[in-house]
Amino acid sequence: MFADSGLSESEIAALLAIWSITGVLAEVPTGVLADRISRRGSIAAGGVAQALAYVLWSAFPEFGAFAAGFVLWGIGGTLVSGALEAWLYDALVDLGEPARFQRLYGRISSCELIAQIPAAIAATVLFPWGGFALVGWASVGTCLGAAVLAARLPEPSRRRAGGDGAGDDAGDDPDSGDGGECRGGDHAAAGGACSGLGATGGYLATLRAGIGEAVRAPAVRRVLVVVALLTSVDDIEEFFPLLAENWGVPPQWVPVATLGIPLAGACGALLAGRVRPARAGPLLLAATGAFAAAGVWASPSSLVLVAGFYAVYRGVLVVANARLQEHIDGTARATVTSVAGVGTDLAGLLLLGAWALAGLPAALVLTAFVAVLLPWGLRAAAGTTG
Repeated sequence: MFADSGLSESEIAALLAIWSITGVLAEVPTGVLADRISRRGSIAAGGVAQALAYVLWSAFPEFGAFAAGFVLWGIGGTLVSGALEAWLYDALVDLGEPARFQRLYGRISSCELIAQIPAAIAATVLFPWGGFALVGWASVGTCLGAAVLAARLPEPSRRRAGGDGAGDDAGDDPDSGDGGECRGGDHAAAGGACSGLGATGGYLATLRAGIGEAVRAPAVRRVLVVVALLTSVDDIEEFFPLLAENWGVPPQWVPVATLGIPLAGACGALLAGRVRPARAGPLLLAATGAFAAAGVWASPSSLVLVAGFYAVYRGVLVVANARLQEHIDGTARATVTSVAGVGTDLAGLLLLGAWALAGLPAALVLTAFVAVLLPWGLRAAAGTTG
């Protein structure tokens, strides 16, 4: 779309940079908003922001509108990131079933991957009828529909997890808002703050509580590091079509040949509920070895091993995210989760740089390093089991 609108390669690169920078800058602030106001509202607002991005791209196909659209797209992504995980975990706590998080989050991740297939088919069908504009306006409707559905979700209450994952430091701040229970949808009626502070004071208190828990609580800090590093490995997905072509798949068959990889990832995420954290590291290390063997073999059939790697990776990613939610103790859950998002963005630059310097081998070395770290990062906090 961007190239067909007359943008140069440098302008397209600038747009991608704008998107990345927006994500880094907005990740934690939007996480704090989700904690202060409403996780449900944050998820819905994310859909609206991304719908507005498609409006700009479809109605005004020029660099300025594309840039503004990427800012909105980045903000939309950060509004959902952290808020979704926090909403799901707190909703399950309300039901007395937080142990179901890993299985249900795996289902959500699986649906996200599977949804790429009908979306691609719909775009293929619509494009001959109306080009990028029709596809863009259809995307506006899809994003708004998702926002409406999100707005109908129940708003769970906010309780301290009561475990040892966060340590004592995060809960000592009297302004942290952790001293009881609140319901995100009631913030506006209560002056916008669960802790009774004004809007600005409450925002800063939540920011301090979230950052404090991420930095000072050892169990949370460990799992944040591994979640950030592990999530950044997903950037390898962008190179799957390139690998397929380099391994002898005809260019016109690359989309079909790589179709099984996200499907395998969806299966892995769906089965993640059966994986124990202690097994995550060895599983990922073995899968990385299989991916390395595929690189040595370097034939179209090697994509089967790549699909196997991606299935294991997506399952392990679900396990790691579930462990993070288990360790978070305070009510600034979306804020803490968003800290991992910032780490992911920064670690992703490291992985992409490694690929640029030495290709697949360098990326796999980093992936193996992450696999070795997993047992350290995902071990149970003191006083807990699992």
